[in-house]
Order: sequence, then C-alpha cells, then structure tokens
Amino acid sequence: MIIPRVLAARTIQQRQYHVRRPPSPPSAEAARLLDSFAAHPPLPLTLSTLMSFGHPLTPSSLLRSVSYLLSEIPRRMAQRVRALEALPFIVGTNPYVARTLKGHRDSFNLLATYPEVCTLEDNKIFVDELDMLVEGHRNDIPTLAKGFQECSRYMSPTQISNFLDGAIRSRISMRLIAEQHIALSHALATEDPGSVEAGVLMHNGVIDPKCSPAAMVRMCGTFVSELCEATLGASPNITIDGCPEATFAYVPVHLEYILTEMLKNAFRATTENHYKLHGSASSSPLPRVQITISPPTSSLPFLSIRIRDQGGGVSPSNMARIFSYAFTTAGHADDQNGDGGPYAAQHIGGSAAIGSGDDGGLFGEITGKGVQVGLGTIAGLGYGLPMSRLYAKYFGGSLDLFSLDGWGSDVFIKLRCLDEAGNVEI
Repeated sequence: MIIPRVLAARTIQQRQYHVRRPPSPPSAEAARLLDSFAAHPPLPLTLSTLMSFGHPLTPSSLLRSVSYLLSEIPRRMAQRVRALEALPFIVGTNPYVARTLKGHRDSFNLLATYPEVCTLEDNKIFVDELDMLVEGHRNDIPTLAKGFQECSRYMSPTQISNFLDGAIRSRISMRLIAEQHIALSHALATEDPGSVEAGVLMHNGVIDPKCSPAAMVRMCGTFVSELCEATLGASPNITIDGCPEATFAYVPVHLEYILTEMLKNAFRATTENHYKLHGSASSSPLPRVQITISPPTSSLPFLSIRIRDQGGGVSPSNMARIFSYAFTTAGHADDQNGDGGPYAAQHIGGSAAIGSGDDGGLFGEITGKGVQVGLGTIAGLGYGLPMSRLYAKYFGGSLDLFSLDGWGSDVFIKLRCLDEAGNVEI
C-alpha cells in the first residue's frame, strides 16, 4: 500500500516528535566547572573598566584585558547555562532552545579551560578564536525567539519576559567585553611598536567619543528604506531637525540597533496607513518620518532623539502590550494563525538564519534570498521594541512610545552620554 505524501510527511513529523530528547547533561567534570563559575557572580561591569585597557593602550594593558575577559565572560556564560537548564523540561526539548544551550556549554568550556594568555602572540591566536566564538553566538536571540514562540503555551508571559531580559542583558555585557578586547587587539596590532611602548596610543575600542546620531539615522534610514520598498513597494523620506550636528560618546552598534528597529516600525506603519487611507495606486506622497535630535548639556548628560511618524498610531487596546515579547502588530490579512504570517522572520539583532539554512524553513529561505523577500525583515516576531528599550536602558537611558490613535506615534529615546557615565554599572 502506498502512503500518500502528506500522510507520510505527518508520520515522519510525529516520529521525530516522539524521539525528541533534551540535551545530554554535561559530564561530572564539566558540571563541577560550571558550578565553580556560577557560584561566583560576575563583577559589576563599568564603562570606565572597559575603557581603562585602552587609556593608554599598551601590550601590558592588552594582556590585562584578556585576563579580565577570561575571568568575567565564563561567569556570565555559566549563569546563562544554568538558567537554560532550569527551564521547564518540555521547553528544554525544543530544538532551538536546545541548540542555544549546547552553544553556551561549548563556549563556556572553551573559555573556562583556556590556557593563560601571556604574550601578544598568544593573544593573537586567542583573538582569532574569540572572533569565531562571537560570530557563532550572533543568532542566539533570534534562535531563542523562535524557541519561545513555539513554547509560549508552557510558560507565562512574565516568565518569558524575565528570562529574556536576563538573557539579553547578559548577551550585551558579554559582547561588549569581547568586542572591546577584539577592537583593542586590532588597534595595537596596527600601531608602531615603539610608539605603543611609549604609552602614547589612546584607543576607545567599540566606543565612539564623537558618535553622530544624524549620520546613524541616515545610514539606518537607507537600509530600512530598501527593506520597506522591497516589502511594500514604497517608503517614506526622513527629515532631521533639532541639532543634527550633535555628537556624543556612545557604542555605535547599540544606537544602530535601536534606530533600525524604530525606523522599521515607523516606515511600515506610515506606508501601510497611507495605503489604507489613499490606496496603493495613489500618487500622493507618503508623509515624512521626522527625527528631532537634542544634544546633551553640562547639566543634563543625555542625548535625546524623537522619531515621529504619521502611521495611524497604536490602538489603545494594544498600548499595554507593545513592550511585551512576541507581541507584534504586523500581520497579513490571510494570516489565520495570528503568528504574523510571512512577517514572522524579523531581523532581530543578527541574521534571520536561525534554521540550518537547508531545512526548507522560512528563515533559511530569507537568508538565501536576502532583501528580495523583505516581508520577513521589516517586522515580525515582536522583539524590536522590548530589545531596543533594553539597549537604551543599559547605560541608564530610556525609550518610551506615545501614540495618537488614528494619527501617528512618537518614540522618545534618551541615551546617556558615556563620557559622563564612567561609573555606571552595566
């Protein structure tokens, strides 16, 4: 008897479901090592600590940086491993969650047992491995996002929110420590050894003391505009006013993430609302997205950015949930499952390729086709707002959204100037 193709596929899926197992427990030796690091909470991370390794940047300060990294990142990694292991059993069996746990265990074992780095040559070898390790964890949050999306019935929204807040904050701190050391190592390698030994090289690593919000808005706006046009066939223009020439000390990749996510929301809402009011064939121009920049002052060391759109606003019934993980207003008329339809492959702080790439899934397909299938990258899983707020709050800033239902939304981003925040614990 020939089994119909659909029935055969369903049978295979059921068989795969029944044999699914949680990750194997670590060996006794690995478990003891995890316990030893997890028992000692990481030291509070301050920006002044990170910058001290580059002020001045010398071979000895770089070796202190790698020693600090090998002490602090394994502690944070051990805490994340224990948190992942403590998830409900059925959540731990989810392949995306299991993959994240395995990646954390492997990276912890590598760093916790790494031999002491005593020379610049040793550091060069270590940085090459660290580069690959950072790249290997690039999609941790998108992977967890997919896992929790599939397991949302087994955990309350509060449990998911608390877990993800901790995971994302830990990820931010680990990437800051790692990328700061990588940046300092590359800077030292390109300098003249004589001048370095003299202690004249000052380097800020991943921190830009003259970060330009206006330049970042233009860069992110160009990227988001391409996504919006590929997805919806049009995109609004941007107007920058206030103090466009303002600069401040900040981590550019953090600002880039926040601006990209907020502009994606504003562009999509503006375009879809315009189509709703005037029709997609209308020749009337789309309303502009207005960006206002307010510089820090001596009495108020915060740079503020307002992003104002005419995208129709957020309905009052949704306002209480806009900062909840996995809540999204993006969707399609033919989306019967309430999961965002083809929007649900949102670009979340990394590549959308959270699948294997060859499993035929939507995420692998998005990666292969890129911007051409922009439906997947303009909106989706609902992590943009809560993650952006976490990034903004990380150094003591804030992110708030105010909506005028039926007209548009204002997002207020307040970022602490980091040269005034040297003792802020992160």
